[in-house]
Amino acid sequence: MPIKLPNELPAVGVLNKENIFVMTETRAITQDIRPLKILILNLMPTKIDTETQLSRVLGNTPLQVEIELIHTSTHKSTHVSEEHLLSFYKVFDDVRDRYFDGMIITGAPVELLPFESVDYWDEITEIMEWTKTHVHSTLHICWGAQAALYYHYGIDKVELSEKLSGVYPHSVDYKRSILFRGFDDVFYVPHSRHTTVLREDVERVPELRILASSPEAGVYAISTKGGKQVFITGHSEYDGDTLEKEYLRDKKAGMNPHVPVNYYPDDDDTKRPLITWRAHATLLFTNWLNYFVYQTTPYDIVKISEDREEVDITEMR
Repeated sequence: MPIKLPNELPAVGVLNKENIFVMTETRAITQDIRPLKILILNLMPTKIDTETQLSRVLGNTPLQVEIELIHTSTHKSTHVSEEHLLSFYKVFDDVRDRYFDGMIITGAPVELLPFESVDYWDEITEIMEWTKTHVHSTLHICWGAQAALYYHYGIDKVELSEKLSGVYPHSVDYKRSILFRGFDDVFYVPHSRHTTVLREDVERVPELRILASSPEAGVYAISTKGGKQVFITGHSEYDGDTLEKEYLRDKKAGMNPHVPVNYYPDDDDTKRPLITWRAHATLLFTNWLNYFVYQTTPYDIVKISEDREEVDITEMR
């Protein structure tokens, strides 16, 4: 089944060229199917890149997905046109009275700031509190995951001695994790961050379960036992050239960055990067949509507001 996107969103043309089945709003209204309603809070400055990346992984599933985009009203984006935001984005006030089957909160380039110093912190905490009653399952990515772990469970981030940048091998810690159904024994994930969360801090919270990790990159996937909150510390959704863009940007700025790990053949940045994570990225988002959203979300979407018992749905049957 396709992903439903606004008619003129730039991602539509990109994904059509990649043979990913995209349904425009005009086509979707002729079908008598309730699509999964997925809200994306896009905190990244490169909003068009991020919305395209997430549309790609959400569109490669057998489910019909309807995406809505929101941005913070308390922070003015300088990397995307006002016209694009007005055309394709809402703000939280526009959706606060609605319910969503799933939500994605992206990363943001503010990880070296204390959480309370981020200019939209009050707004994002209001949104994270709202997800408890208005969203069936929320997937948090990178800084979004760190912010949510801090807000919901008091787990603070820890600054690394140097930037973690590259594509790292991971394995599944919790072998019965349904989020990682179909994964190989070792799978690769891009990371690009200056901070991390410590395993021992997560393990002290009984509501949380570590699902997967990396010897080099640390804890990767965490979930509540009922799957209402999922935290992903890496960037499985990244395009093949995203790490390269960040690396060249930092190099141009005179930051003397390390070559991203396991990215260029022979660590030679004149060669084309190897893409080793795309299949598992698609599988990750497919599993989240299927098992954490579609299989358990109520058909009457308003019933999401009812207290959901945290039954353990994260295990394979």
